[in-house]
Amino acid sequence: MRALATLFALVLHLSTLHLEPPARPTPAPGAIRGRVDVRIGPSADVRPDPASLGMGNSRDAQDRRRSVVYLESAPRGAFDAPEPRHARMNQRDERFIPHVLAITAGTWVDFPNSDRTYHNVFSLSKTKEFNLGRYAAGHSESVKFDQPGVVRVFCEIHSHMNAFILVFAHRFFTMTDDDGRYRIDGVPPGTYNLIVWNEAIRGDAPRKTITIGDAGDVDADFTIR
Repeated sequence: MRALATLFALVLHLSTLHLEPPARPTPAPGAIRGRVDVRIGPSADVRPDPASLGMGNSRDAQDRRRSVVYLESAPRGAFDAPEPRHARMNQRDERFIPHVLAITAGTWVDFPNSDRTYHNVFSLSKTKEFNLGRYAAGHSESVKFDQPGVVRVFCEIHSHMNAFILVFAHRFFTMTDDDGRYRIDGVPPGTYNLIVWNEAIRGDAPRKTITIGDAGDVDADFTIR
């Protein structure tokens, strides 16, 4: 009888225990994708290219439609110091290629001269001020970009040459392709502000609040007028 009473007491005790419901699995990282439709004409402060007068400017128009889409603030862990990286902004046909470059802070950018003339790459931007001096075809100089921000790049010899370098503290950014489409992969679950940068935008940058959750991928389109 004593054994039976002990067993009954144990069953009664177990019945009073609070059983936690099974934990919900953490949503997997998702992707943000969409299209940026740029319907703005030439920027008012784009300096004319004397060498291209009378020639087509389809490449210039495409460059102006190139946008950068990024998260205003990224999750913890996204701001850890990345491994040193290298990027490239070429000088060819008296143009910077690419016209817009997006990188993470700490990246070295190479500026090779692929023309038959001298170039002198410089910037007076607060984010990164530098002057590489004149160097001939076949040579290259490099600059390390440590601080997040926008850097406007010029050539001291050719006034029509200009470009932009966008430096980010995290990796959650991307460039649009020739059709204006973009995709940011591996975004952890959460709610974020998604922002578009384009050199033709005046005033506040377009933004949307998006949430990565159980649904996975999120679509977000923008129109810039």
